[in-house]
Order: sequence, then C-alpha cells, then structure tokens
Amino acid sequence: MQVEFWADVICPWCYIGKARFEKALAGFEHRAEITVVHRAFELDPTRTGVESVQDMLATKFGPRAAEMEESVAQLARDEGLEYRLDREVGNTFDVHRLLHLAGKKGIQHEVLDAVLRANFAQARSLFTPESLTEIATEAGLDAADVKTVLEDPAAYADEVRADEQRARDIGVSGVPFVVVGERVAVSGAQPVELFGRALAQAWEA
Repeated sequence: MQVEFWADVICPWCYIGKARFEKALAGFEHRAEITVVHRAFELDPTRTGVESVQDMLATKFGPRAAEMEESVAQLARDEGLEYRLDREVGNTFDVHRLLHLAGKKGIQHEVLDAVLRANFAQARSLFTPESLTEIATEAGLDAADVKTVLEDPAAYADEVRADEQRARDIGVSGVPFVVVGERVAVSGAQPVELFGRALAQAWEA
C-alpha cells in the first residue's frame, strides 16, 4: 500500500507531522508492506529572497510571532525532535527537485531526513547551491548529480509541478497532507493515534 505525504521542507508542522506519522507506521503490523512517497508542496512558490524565520514571522504575525514559534518548538521537542529558532526561509523548489533525484536513486527518505535535520535541528541554509550540495551528498547523493540538477532549472521541474498539480486536483490547501492507499486522507500534524487509525482503515479497505 502506498502513502503519499505532501510537505514542504521548511514547514514546521510537516516536520512534526512526519515524526508522528512515522511513530504510527512503526506500530502498524503491516508496515513492511507500506511504501511512503514524498510529494512536493511549496508554502510560498513566489518567494525570491531569503530571510530569517524570526523576520518572516514578525512581518506576518507581529508581536505574537516569538510566542507562536516557541510553542511550535515545544511541540517538536515533545516528539523528540531538535528545533532551532535561528533558521532561514526561502524558495524550496530546488530542494524538491533534488528530492525527486533522490527518489530516482532510491534514497528519497534519507535525503528528506537530512534536509529536515539540517534546517530544523542545525539551522543550516537550504538556499545556496554549496550548502544544499553538502547536505544532499552527506545523505548519499553523488555531488556531480546534484550539481547537474542544480545547474539545470528544468531538471525534475515537471515532477515537482506534477506533485503540486495533483495536490490542487484533490483539494490540498495546506501541509502536511497525507493520502493513505488512495482511500484515506489526513490533513495536518495529527496525533499518532489518528495516523494509526488511517493506516488501519485504508488497509482494511
């Protein structure tokens, strides 16, 4: 059975939701027969610059921003995740293109985990070719392959756009969004128990 997991790599709720889903999957008796596929979703596909998370949130939410971010950080830590507040935000299209390369090479999960860890746990930039190449190669991609993709804007662009179009087609307006077995949909960073019920329901169906 296939699970499609739409997420953006700078989305803290996706970071938390992925951890919760993986806990549910670990406790699912048919987990060996489940294939999880990352699907691309850009929170802000029009973004061109890079700025700090603090500045972005302050612009968007004003004085509440710091308190909101600390609340999310605590939820992440409750899931056993490291969470830095001094991160950057930028356009993630290139990251999603590399995740499709990683999928072709059979190491999508390893590269996605490395990207999330680099961003949230280590506050490393995802928005320069040098940093992104370093993160991707540490996770197992070949540096020459990464360079080829990053230097060719068309490489895996159609695959990313296809993920995003499919999200629009099924009404996804935010992430994380999980489709289990093409039958059960879960929106948001839901509790482990809810993800577990979704897996069981889709399997039974």
